[in-house]
Amino acid sequence: MDYFLFGIYPYIATAVLLVGSIARYERDPFTWKTSSSQFLRRKQLIWGSILFHVGVLIIFFGHLIGLLTPLWVFDLLGVTHGAKQLLAVVLGGFAGVMALVGGGMLFHRRWTDPRIRKTSSFADIAILVLLLVQLVLGLGTIFVSAQHLDGHEMTKFMAWAQGIATFQPGAAAAIADSALIFKLHIFLGLTIFLVFPFTRLVHMLSIPIRYVTLRPGYQIVRSRRTRPLAEGERARDRVARPTPAKAPAAAAARPEPGE
Repeated sequence: MDYFLFGIYPYIATAVLLVGSIARYERDPFTWKTSSSQFLRRKQLIWGSILFHVGVLIIFFGHLIGLLTPLWVFDLLGVTHGAKQLLAVVLGGFAGVMALVGGGMLFHRRWTDPRIRKTSSFADIAILVLLLVQLVLGLGTIFVSAQHLDGHEMTKFMAWAQGIATFQPGAAAAIADSALIFKLHIFLGLTIFLVFPFTRLVHMLSIPIRYVTLRPGYQIVRSRRTRPLAEGERARDRVARPTPAKAPAAAAARPEPGE
């Protein structure tokens, strides 16, 4: 099971992320958005969004650099394994709490406001729940990491990540004896990669290039419609529907020949 989850599943999740994202953009480019609801409870959205996105970005790039940078680079820079472990615990903990607070605000806003919840799809709420659970698991790993400040545990995950990135067949063995909470954290992270193309997370691939440089001038438009859409469509159909011609009353009463 360890070999499948941490030796094969990473490639499945990555392949679905890449192919699925490209396919969605080519087939349904107009779904490549976040379906903004910023007109509703704007202040809570702004604070929650800033905390969540800043925290997640710090965590993402921290994991990317920390896991994929070869050990000899840290040795060359004079950064010990223990110092690297301590930096990951402190910086990751701070960013994790920030993202969790912001994500909690976003979830509360989306779940408790009837108008926002009405415009939210199942995927919108489900992916936010997955991200919150992932943040809780990540913060939970800090308590285990704090017991191994020599950096030995961190080097195992670096060996696994770099082994996967370089297609090493025995990469899964590097974390076989790791604590369960680490394995759950990795598995859920890969699952988020797997569902990435089918959720609102795809908009991350458009920032900042597509929205800022290539296609400036985006704006949010609020409809001035005063009655429900379904009622408006019915009224429009009644106007557009042709009225059948009525036969003249005199023609109906005309006697047939021979009468």
